[in-house]
Amino acid sequence: MSESLKSRTAVRGIGSEQVNSTAEMILDAIPAPVIVVDEADRISYINAQAQQFFQSSAHMLLNQPLVKLVPFGSPVLAMITQVRRDGAAVWEYEVNLSTPHTGERIADVQVAPAGDDGDAVLLVLRETSIARKMDQQLTHRGAVRSVIGMASMLAHEIKNPLSGIRGAAQLVEQNANEADKALTRLICDETDRICALVDRMEAFSDQRPLQPMPVNIHRVLEHVRRIAQAGFAKNIRFIEEYDPSLPEVLGDRDQLIQVFLNLVKNAAEALDGVAGGEITLSTAYRHGVRLALPGGSARVALPFEVCVRDNGPGISEDIRAHLFDPFITTKLNGTGLGLSLVAKIIGDHGGMIECDTQPRRTIFRTLLPIHGRTNQRSQKP
Repeated sequence: MSESLKSRTAVRGIGSEQVNSTAEMILDAIPAPVIVVDEADRISYINAQAQQFFQSSAHMLLNQPLVKLVPFGSPVLAMITQVRRDGAAVWEYEVNLSTPHTGERIADVQVAPAGDDGDAVLLVLRETSIARKMDQQLTHRGAVRSVIGMASMLAHEIKNPLSGIRGAAQLVEQNANEADKALTRLICDETDRICALVDRMEAFSDQRPLQPMPVNIHRVLEHVRRIAQAGFAKNIRFIEEYDPSLPEVLGDRDQLIQVFLNLVKNAAEALDGVAGGEITLSTAYRHGVRLALPGGSARVALPFEVCVRDNGPGISEDIRAHLFDPFITTKLNGTGLGLSLVAKIIGDHGGMIECDTQPRRTIFRTLLPIHGRTNQRSQKP
């Protein structure tokens, strides 16, 4: 808060300490990142939402130059200069605030004078990526519904003739010479491979209602880590950053194991050939995230955040927007169904999944409801 604003309020009979305390309470209650910078462009105040947005504490950010928070050449700096020159607030939409520390961050930015002298300025950010990611979740679910219909059709229309083909090949093999037996074995092997693919797709057509139970997510992650380190990730270092105070989540334990095992396996494959490969598993409480339930105005709170992070090369830009779509894969022998199934399971749990990726830092972030009163499915906006 600027000195001029403090002095004007003190004249009215309110002490500056009380003003400071009241102002900070108000700014902390604003559900958007708020920053105040002084005449030297150093951070003089940062509210709780901004600390979460930039993934750092006030202790680390106060009195630091603003240029440490924003990308090189950010238009935010030009906006501050304009506000000081003109004395009027300015807006800019979809400003890129991405840095290696915070990952991908796109926000609408408002800059306004914070006092009569015009030196101190106030920045208010409104992240736009969350709305975009919510839309992506609905798109992913629509794609999964298409796969569900196709999976049901494939299960009935393909597996039966495949069984006949395999049986015929086995009968031919009984009277075949060695050269022909190699061909009949090839027919059987390829038939089995197609059946396995159809079996995987049948997982999408499972429409049984979820029976959620309280699940300790840290035990799920520990189970996944042990499986990974005993097999496909035995040469990769695991880092665990858990909040032990978090309560249980609502979900199906086996399905959640499948989700995080799939994400960890993808991370391990991305680290193939990377020196010093690391996979970080983390949990945290994320304030203020709610998702609209289909068919009504009710909201579900999604405060439980689980992240799988790796320091691999990142995901190529051409598939990022379609990462959770069926049959999208960069693997030589991949089916492109793994992440689609992950998105379906998380959607069935009433949650959402998102991905932030850049070289040396890829994060798959899931948001889930918490068991108990923290999650009120019937609450209204």
